[in-house]
Amino acid sequence: MSNFMTKRREPFHFMVWLGIASSLMLFTMLLVTYVVRRTGSGWTDEKLPLVFLISTVVIMLSSLTLRNATLAFRHERFENYRTNLATTLGLGVLFMLLQSWGWRQMILAGVAMKDNPSSAFVYIISGIHLLHILIGIIFLGIVLAEALRRRPYVDSFVYSVNPPNRLKLKLISLYWHFVDILWIGLFLFLLVHHGINLSISM
Repeated sequence: MSNFMTKRREPFHFMVWLGIASSLMLFTMLLVTYVVRRTGSGWTDEKLPLVFLISTVVIMLSSLTLRNATLAFRHERFENYRTNLATTLGLGVLFMLLQSWGWRQMILAGVAMKDNPSSAFVYIISGIHLLHILIGIIFLGIVLAEALRRRPYVDSFVYSVNPPNRLKLKLISLYWHFVDILWIGLFLFLLVHHGINLSISM
């Protein structure tokens, strides 16, 4: 029976890793295209808004709170688990808001996709990554809702020892840490080529 359940859960591992591999291929192609296109005409490196740096710090903190949530879940500290999970979700939403603010600053500064291919890549790369974050937020919301429905210790304990539930949290954590690390890499790449504008505008 145990082997049967393990085999049933293996496709979920495969699907997550397949999604990660597909995302890596997509962003690799985008960055290669960026490097090649950069040597062409009409390219001007616009500085990144400072808010992009702030959003990077926020997403790094979200990985820390999710790690804390996972440890709390394993050690049956369920109130701590719910608190850190909710904090992770809140930081994920804040990341999206900050990125949107960054776009707004670029638009107000006259940095448009059609005028400069460099700007177009910033919008495209950050936009596609935001879609990845949105997916993670949806799944974080699902597990948080499940945790909030099981506030009594006994209910939380029964939920925590269920192998599919443990797997669900493990895979969501894997995906979230991936998209966090992915953004850090993308941000550093863009930072090297664009630099950053240290002023904050509303």
